[in-house]
Amino acid sequence: MTTSDAPRVTLGPSDLSVSPLSLGGNVFGWTADEAQSFAVLDAYAATGGNFVDTADVYSAWAPGNSGGESETVIGNWLRSRGNREQIVIATKAGMAPGLDNLRRDTVRRAVDGSLRRLGVERIDLFYTHRDDPDTPVEEIVTTLDELVREGKVREVAASNIGAERLAASLEFAAREGLARYVAVQPHYNLVSRDTYEGPLAETAAAHGLSAVPYYALASGFLTGKYRPGAQVDSARAQGAGRYLDEPRGLRVLAALDEVAAAHGVEVATAALAWLASRPTVAAPLASARTVEQLPPLLAALTLRLTEAELKLLDGASD
Repeated sequence: MTTSDAPRVTLGPSDLSVSPLSLGGNVFGWTADEAQSFAVLDAYAATGGNFVDTADVYSAWAPGNSGGESETVIGNWLRSRGNREQIVIATKAGMAPGLDNLRRDTVRRAVDGSLRRLGVERIDLFYTHRDDPDTPVEEIVTTLDELVREGKVREVAASNIGAERLAASLEFAAREGLARYVAVQPHYNLVSRDTYEGPLAETAAAHGLSAVPYYALASGFLTGKYRPGAQVDSARAQGAGRYLDEPRGLRVLAALDEVAAAHGVEVATAALAWLASRPTVAAPLASARTVEQLPPLLAALTLRLTEAELKLLDGASD
């Protein structure tokens, strides 16, 4: 695939035209150093990829890090490549140490920090990283609208939010003529369907929002490298390995093996293709620590599963 024929999807009611695979930046400055991160970003962009996802909290959990490392790496890459206008940057706030709420002053400070680290004048897609039940939706939405009107943010979205609060936010924005969410970022994949399907997905669909699911590969479990008795050297091994203890996990792997073999693709490709086929899903989110991990992710862009294959995966994941 070349950059000229790279596929694009539009996020919800926005004018953001993005790749149907969003590249996760959580590994940048954590398990991938700057040189590795640049290589992955270069390879993604070389195929026409333009949708890069990060957050101010990435990667505060790593020893020696304080958060903002991923944004800094991405900002350095944008500056060194001179490609800011070709890349849609999504970032988030609401979970970083000292900035872990959605009060007006906190969100504004978080956005200013992200703009500085990214080295950009405007964030293309800004997510509230998780809902803050202690802050009224009216305050959150009004703050986001201010940021849009000031030109610091182009479009807004919500991650880790419940259906009720999402609906209330959208209804308040519509009633007051304020900036509204155009997308949601839920936890959603073949072994975690109830984290999105149901009221949240129905609310997103009713309001025309797009979904950009995270944990699209279940912390690596849906790459197929985690098998009974296998030892995997990964920072995520403990999280991914737990799915082997669930009957559904083994059923899903068996179904994915069958589908992947039929198309001559890797298991991760089949898992992402299933996710991309789901209602409201615009762009699954997946990360690559090395350039070698990228091709199976990108291959999902052109893989179309048959109705029988989708039904097989649906049944295995119930």
